[in-house]
Amino acid sequence: MSRETRKLEHIRLALAQRTHECGGFEDIRFVHQSLPESDLSETALETRIGELTFSSPILINAMTGGADKTKEINRKLAIAAAETGVAMAVGSQRAAIVDPALIHTYSVVREVNPQGIIAANLGADASVEDAIRAVEMIQADLLQLHVNVPQELIMPEGDRSFRGIRKRIAEIVKYSPVPVIVKEVGFGMSYETYKELIDIGVRIIDVGGRGGTNFIRIENERRKHRRFVSIETWGQSAAISLLEAGPFLDRVDVIASGGIRNALDVAKSLSLGASVVGIAGSFLRILQEEGLEALIDEITHLHEELRVIMTILGCNTISELRDVPLVITGFTADWCHARTIDIQRYATRCRKDR
Repeated sequence: MSRETRKLEHIRLALAQRTHECGGFEDIRFVHQSLPESDLSETALETRIGELTFSSPILINAMTGGADKTKEINRKLAIAAAETGVAMAVGSQRAAIVDPALIHTYSVVREVNPQGIIAANLGADASVEDAIRAVEMIQADLLQLHVNVPQELIMPEGDRSFRGIRKRIAEIVKYSPVPVIVKEVGFGMSYETYKELIDIGVRIIDVGGRGGTNFIRIENERRKHRRFVSIETWGQSAAISLLEAGPFLDRVDVIASGGIRNALDVAKSLSLGASVVGIAGSFLRILQEEGLEALIDEITHLHEELRVIMTILGCNTISELRDVPLVITGFTADWCHARTIDIQRYATRCRKDR
């Protein structure tokens, strides 16, 4: 099967998914305070990753490219990003590295969104030279390196050896002309992985938690013979992945993604330490089923609802969300207990008597 055909098949199967999973945020609740010192008109959505300032914490996360039919998807996503002031990442650019005739399916995003923050994307096994080409291809502000071992192993034509990935990532971080994001694609991040990545120089990590598009399920659907059904629920949720990152938030910027359904999930992600929140599957579904204007309206409403939530919580800025109390329950609390993550400190933030 050609790479282009596989790209289109991934989109078709992703759109067909109607998962009832979520990113673990159902286990997390804000503690309501009745006397907030806040004003809706004064809420600010600006956030930062490194030296970059984002006008919104929302990121249209990596989806597609590499097939002629995906150019129009990327063009419309870039228009939505430009209209709403959100950042955007393209899908893996490997196809255009192999076949330069496909560059236009990615470069269109910069053509229609010349001022926006855009992230390039390649697998973490890429060479330094290819990483630089990917950045130059779309004049990117950031570079995502995706890690997706479970998906590759289930994919009929996927990789089977992953030796040397840490070395590749470290080299790209050293020589990349733009900041590097290491991104999971639906399986989440652990304390151990954060530490390993920070030790090799990574300073931006996208948790890519379980609960969004299920790529093991997609690859199982593509298999003609025996499927690996038992591991379709593999990995950590976005919420758990954010909690695992807690000890490192002073050393790394974290992007939350994976099963982000609404503005409340966005607010919870930001409160758990994320600087930016990535959404992919639900945006793609709205674009394909309802159109560009519907997607623009959805992102605009996300901003409006996030401002309302911030006002209820007494927060004027994104960073202030990290100081409000929230209670962690259910499976997420059980996980934290087993992993010695102190959830009481989240529940008692801002207590005057502590």
